[in-house]
Order: sequence, then structure tokens, then C-alpha cells
Amino acid sequence: MRRPKVQPTRNKLDMTDQVQVRIVTKRLKLSEAELTQMVGRIGNSITALAKEVERQRAAKLVPPNAVIASVTVTETTAELVVPEEPQAS
Repeated sequence: MRRPKVQPTRNKLDMTDQVQVRIVTKRLKLSEAELTQMVGRIGNSITALAKEVERQRAAKLVPPNAVIASVTVTETTAELVVPEEPQAS
């Protein structure tokens, strides 16, 4: 009797498969220890892992205080220009 070969789920990471782990660590530019820690915290969804890595990298690029400071500076230097209404003669 023929049995179909079990297809692995494509969007889930199998931490016991060293080939998958190597590919994902290269793609996400993480160490194996970082990936293991992140899988323990988030889960084994490759999409969720990629989003978390992207979120962490974005947080390192722009600290929140810099964004707030830039908004404060532009708000204090902005002027309010109100156009004059035409006078009726």
C-alpha cells in the first residue's frame, strides 16, 4: 500500500531540523542561540519571527526620544499663517 510522504508545514520552523534552522538564521541574520530564545518566547511561526526581528531592528535604529524631540522642535518653530479675507467694498 502506498502512503503519501508527509509534507512539512512551510510557515512553521522545526527546531530539530538543522537545515531549516541554518536557513532561517541566515535569512534573519541571527545566531542559533538568539533564534532558540526567540522561538521559546514567540513561537515557531516563521512570519512571527521575521516580524519580531524587524521590530527589534527598527527600535534600535530610531530611539523614541529622538522622534519626540524632533516633533517638539518643529512644533515650536512653526508659525500659523491665516490668509486675510477679502474686504467687501
